Amino acid sequence: MAYADKLVHVLRPETLGRLSRRRQGRERCELRFDFDDPALNCELSFSTNSKSEVNIEQLPAQWQKKAPVFLPTRELMTLYPGFVPLYESHYLEFEETYRDTCLLLGRPTLKGPREKRAARLLVPLEEAIGGKVVLDKNGRFYLKIPGQGNMEMPLVAEGLRKLAMLIRLIATGSLLDKGVLFWDEPETTLNPRLIRLVARAILELCREGIQVFVATHSLFLLREFEVLSKEKHFSRLRSRYFALTPGEAGVDVEQGDAVEELETLVLLDEELQQSDRYMEMEGQR
Repeated sequence: MAYADKLVHVLRPETLGRLSRRRQGRERCELRFDFDDPALNCELSFSTNSKSEVNIEQLPAQWQKKAPVFLPTRELMTLYPGFVPLYESHYLEFEETYRDTCLLLGRPTLKGPREKRAARLLVPLEEAIGGKVVLDKNGRFYLKIPGQGNMEMPLVAEGLRKLAMLIRLIATGSLLDKGVLFWDEPETTLNPRLIRLVARAILELCREGIQVFVATHSLFLLREFEVLSKEKHFSRLRSRYFALTPGEAGVDVEQGDAVEELETLVLLDEELQQSDRYMEMEGQR
């Protein structure tokens, strides 16, 4: 029941079966998760007429010690005050990942040796947003700017608020040591300079043992990952690129160790086509 509840609360279908591929007749959705540690492997399935139950084919022998972190496209710093108790006491049309991430944002910050490790990651990010992220006793986040005091998060640019989320999760230890980060379109609301900073921060997290999954439509971000991966500092990190395209039998998945290994990449195709159109326009002047 916990699997079914989580799928429904995160993806928000009216019934669980609506997550299965839409075709005439009865279809079945099968999910399988394989890890380096086989004790974590899991397999489950459900059909199109499932309301709120799944069939468990394989249950993990043990659970991961650290909960994964999900960062949505929008920032949550301004949504945080009072959100968790409201979500848990009322029916709200928000994905449950918002609630999960808000719980992590509200954790106390680290102390001791781990605090020093986190500080190394935090310095460039705090320099970029111009201060430190603080949580007051009333449950509101502020940007503490040297010489100016606390600035309310709603007054901070949205792109910087996204960086503030990352800063807070590092400071609390949620993004330190081994763990998993899922980040949906980190480039949204960020200018190219900040996108470069985010790309470097993501690779620094990887060096700390965090496995990072990024969904992006930004060729700039992908190229920045490739450029940084050539630096000696990041040369030992392994990366994998995926492209998803609609197919006759569902979704086709391409994968490779570099962007150039993917034959179908919409963001690259459109970028090249736009360049061609621009050059053609310039030639007509």
